[in-house]
Amino acid sequence: MQAIPTAIADVLILEPKVFGDTRGFFMESYNRRTFAAATGLDIDFVQDNHSRSARGVLRGLHYQVRQPQGKLVRVTQGAVFDVAVDVRRGSTTFGRWVGVELTADNQRQLWLPAGMAHGFVVLSESADFLYKATDYYAPEHERCIAWNDTDIGIDWPLAAHGIIEPLLSAKDRAGVPLARAEIPG
Repeated sequence: MQAIPTAIADVLILEPKVFGDTRGFFMESYNRRTFAAATGLDIDFVQDNHSRSARGVLRGLHYQVRQPQGKLVRVTQGAVFDVAVDVRRGSTTFGRWVGVELTADNQRQLWLPAGMAHGFVVLSESADFLYKATDYYAPEHERCIAWNDTDIGIDWPLAAHGIIEPLLSAKDRAGVPLARAEIPG
């Protein structure tokens, strides 16, 4: 596994070793020792999640003010543009974002440490999105930052993929700007 740094400290793109031939491929999607060797982190994951979404669905930007979750995310079918926004008060990159395309074909993963708001938009007809979390989902502590907050300025690749308007849940439509968001710490 290769760990590639991003513009936000501690957010890493991970490229697993994939062994393929005419029959298909094999890869370890997660191995604690390999992850630790590549990242320098010894992480306890407590929950795995799997979502399927249609083209144009945008989920996020979610985070928890208590029980913050580190996440290791990947796509097993389709393609998404995945985004991390640093909401760690006092961080030199507070309010900045990084985005990466995760696809079933590129088999990349993204590590987001606790303290990141997270979101993605589906670029393919549908996508299966899997993630491991370091703490349990706690809906009473979940918050949502507006996906289109101009102060953050995420360059979502919507038009390039024929998406005119993203499909949002009621919770995501109610997201607030980072300037008004409840930030722990």
